[in-house]
Amino acid sequence: MSITISSAFDAGNIRLVSIQGDEVELEIVKDHKSDFHQWFYFRLAGAQGRDVTLKITNAGSAAYPDGWPGYRALMTVDREEWVRVDATSYEDGVLTIRLVPETDSIYLAYFVPYSMERHHDLVATVASLPGVEYRSLGKTLDGQDMDCLTIGEGPLTVWLYARQHPGESMAEWWMEGALEKLTDPDDPVSRALRRDCTFHVMPNMNPDGSRRGHLRTNAAGVNLNRVWHEPNETECPEVLYVRNRMDETGVDFAMDVHGDEAIPANFLAGFEGIPSWNEAQAALFDKFGETLEALSPDFQTEKGYEIAKPGEANLSMSTTQVAERYGAIAMTLEMPFKDNEDLPDPIYGWSTERCKYLAYSCMDALHALVPDLQARKKKG
Repeated sequence: MSITISSAFDAGNIRLVSIQGDEVELEIVKDHKSDFHQWFYFRLAGAQGRDVTLKITNAGSAAYPDGWPGYRALMTVDREEWVRVDATSYEDGVLTIRLVPETDSIYLAYFVPYSMERHHDLVATVASLPGVEYRSLGKTLDGQDMDCLTIGEGPLTVWLYARQHPGESMAEWWMEGALEKLTDPDDPVSRALRRDCTFHVMPNMNPDGSRRGHLRTNAAGVNLNRVWHEPNETECPEVLYVRNRMDETGVDFAMDVHGDEAIPANFLAGFEGIPSWNEAQAALFDKFGETLEALSPDFQTEKGYEIAKPGEANLSMSTTQVAERYGAIAMTLEMPFKDNEDLPDPIYGWSTERCKYLAYSCMDALHALVPDLQARKKKG
């Protein structure tokens, strides 16, 4: 049986360049109407027992080449358990993956995919539960629904949204965990959160990019997290619909969930540098991070992005725009494509299960912050 490569499936991305014996040359396909590329997901067939070398030759021109050193690709036989490929290396702009497949059909990916089919299963399951309201905020450019789930009946308004960048699939695994936690009828923290807060949850803000196998953009090649200051219906309806709904509900607390290619840690990015920044707002952001760090060994506050100087915030990004527009305690949660180097897992690296555990801890940290949010809202 000869080796074959395929990616013509939900979230698939790769282009076959050549096959010479057991060596396969590949290229990652750029996002439509964009130069962004880094996400890959493909099937390798016909290679059982063979010492295969896969070379992704355009890795050096990827969006974040700093993400390759120390990175290990993910591989699965059954599309359920994904393990790291130790023999992953990066040199001279080429990402090389060496392995001996145990079966004639395996899959490899940049991170564990979260397919649109699984997304629909998640939305259907949660929407059928008592106390959950579903609504579509509108249609994407490819005609998909912008799924929004509303949970709880409290006066504090909380927005949770993920996958503005579709290749950051760990964000929707986090969302699955958050929704499991919030809808657990027996969890006392969740019962209190549903009493005190109303949650608006967007498990996937970029379904078109997700299905197309994009890294960072939607069907029009737009980076959704750079248009929050002036979204439009022609190129980025996803942000327009969500922001319009936020205008209706207001926002007290918001988490925008992402993944970072280079930094091997979980961390938060805040809203420093917005025009209306004040110490009280910043103190609650800091308190959330400190509480989360105390709750989860998988979270830390030392590593992260450079903090914007006063007045220099980029208001095209959701966290800064939401903090400025609504006076919210807003934040971006970043998770690694590699692993948490402070608590490494040699088999799985940063995994889907750890995404979900981190989500549970985030909801616990939010519960601890509720009295402060209530006092702030009461003061107006």
